[in-house]
Amino acid sequence: AAMGVVFGDIGTSPLYTLKEVFGGPHPVPVTSDNVLGILSLVFWAMTITVSLKYVLFITRADNRGEGGIMALTALALRTANASPRLLWAMSVLGIFGAALFYGDAVITPAMSVLSAVEGLEVVTPQLKPYILPTTVAILVVLFFFQRHGTAAVGALFGPVMLFWFLTLGALGVWNIIKHPAVLLAINPWYAFAFIAEHRHLAFLALGAVVLAITGGEALYADMGHFGRRAIRWAWLYFAFPALILNYFGQGALLLSHPESAPFLFYALVPSWAHYPMVALAALATIIASQAVISGVFSITRQAVQLGQLPRMEIRHTSATERGQIFVPRINVMLCVGVVLIVLIFKSSDALAAAYGIAVTGVMVISTILVGLVAVYRWRWSKPAVFAVFGVLGLIDLAFLASNALKITQGGWLPLAVAATVFVVMDTWRVGRRVHLEKVREGSLALDLFLERADKMTQRVAGTAVFMSPRSDVVPGALLHSLKHYKVLHERIVLATVSSTDTPFVPAARRIAVEKLGKGFFTVRFVYGFFESPDIPEALAAARAQGLALEMDQSTFFLGREMLVPGEHPSLSRWRVALYMWLASNALSPARFYQLPPGRVVELGTQVTI
Repeated sequence: AAMGVVFGDIGTSPLYTLKEVFGGPHPVPVTSDNVLGILSLVFWAMTITVSLKYVLFITRADNRGEGGIMALTALALRTANASPRLLWAMSVLGIFGAALFYGDAVITPAMSVLSAVEGLEVVTPQLKPYILPTTVAILVVLFFFQRHGTAAVGALFGPVMLFWFLTLGALGVWNIIKHPAVLLAINPWYAFAFIAEHRHLAFLALGAVVLAITGGEALYADMGHFGRRAIRWAWLYFAFPALILNYFGQGALLLSHPESAPFLFYALVPSWAHYPMVALAALATIIASQAVISGVFSITRQAVQLGQLPRMEIRHTSATERGQIFVPRINVMLCVGVVLIVLIFKSSDALAAAYGIAVTGVMVISTILVGLVAVYRWRWSKPAVFAVFGVLGLIDLAFLASNALKITQGGWLPLAVAATVFVVMDTWRVGRRVHLEKVREGSLALDLFLERADKMTQRVAGTAVFMSPRSDVVPGALLHSLKHYKVLHERIVLATVSSTDTPFVPAARRIAVEKLGKGFFTVRFVYGFFESPDIPEALAAARAQGLALEMDQSTFFLGREMLVPGEHPSLSRWRVALYMWLASNALSPARFYQLPPGRVVELGTQVTI
């Protein structure tokens, strides 16, 4: 399973990495020393960045078994003795890292599928006009079937990728046998010699070499699904050797046939196997794209739970795997974005300029955050942290700097996507805080309300559940209900929902009931950022704490707030306008909390921000 999901992205990198190095916009001349130097750079980039940094170090920074940039940020924010300024910086870094992930997710499916389908042109040049329509059709079908979940095809992922890696390794070995001298590239001296001799060209080449490690962050992001041990074994004992053999095989072929650089991967394949290889490569890139799309769905749910994005509809597509989810709004946006990118760039060579900068940005941020975790949580000495993560960070920065040169050639695209997502997330986070403060300023303290509860009005039978973001003030919906109906229910439950910086919350800690007297109760629901709230289900556990609720005798009251900009808004006017638009398009609390539709009453109120 780990083989099929985790390594889909990095497993399809041989389709385009060396082709971009020796046949891209800044081609490296094909000589024996240059080929060995590039192969050495690829080998040590994968060894240091993926095997050492991600597998050995970063996967240790698990948040209750979960990984990924949001989980890492939540873990880093739980540091002791950190200054408020440092905590703010870590929070901003985490949000920007998540935004970069969205930028990468728009590029990856387009780059992967397009590079695979371009194999048709290698086989038969007359098929070139059909490459773009075929790519678009594959991507549209891929996004269309997201609503059905990956459970049906998930069982195929592992065997297909297993066969893919075996094929990569076999093709590599077949060509290495013809030119075994390429194995000398394992010696790092060849990498240093290439950099020393071709400083400017080597720096440019790093922008293409980094394509070999794109997808390495998936080892950490998908750790919660399969566990560190399965990922480590699958990488070290199968995926990594297969990839290295294929890269070295491509290098061996290049030494014998320098003219094969523009279609290097497919040149490895015997002529009788070209069409089956194109089909296998297309299937492998679909799997790689599926892994990235699923990752976007997961990180969206995490961001919603952590208050970084507005509420969205999140559908569970499997009865047994809670990690299999579908986010309709994000799926449509991704589909439109990916198809437009394919139609705009038209080739994998053009897309390569846009690919890599978002990935390297995430790598730099991950290294910084893990370094902070090592200092504050693992209690490493600062010299040790600088020695380990300082070196790893310099390597990441070298890749990032090289990719920064490609901004004008297309690298601006993922950065623009990331900047847009960052502005949206930061505006929602800050705007939500200001919004809740305005609500609190106009609210009545709960203890004062309880003192007067018996004197206010008569009580009627039934249970009223009022959803509120705060537990110390009276919900606006309760005050409006009292104003309109002039009655109080015999039992009133004030419910608040909060999220923790851990992925999951045990059932025993899900709900806490406090009896306030006079028929009032407060109920606090706690969910992890990997979980979707289900209030009726959680309320069933309240019986054990002295609060027995019958759904058909309970009414859920929600406040529907109409936001209006104030004369002196707390945020800039454009951010107020953006926040109001985001709030108006957020999923209704009734659907987000999975409340029974026939038992919900919404009461309007106006809030000035």
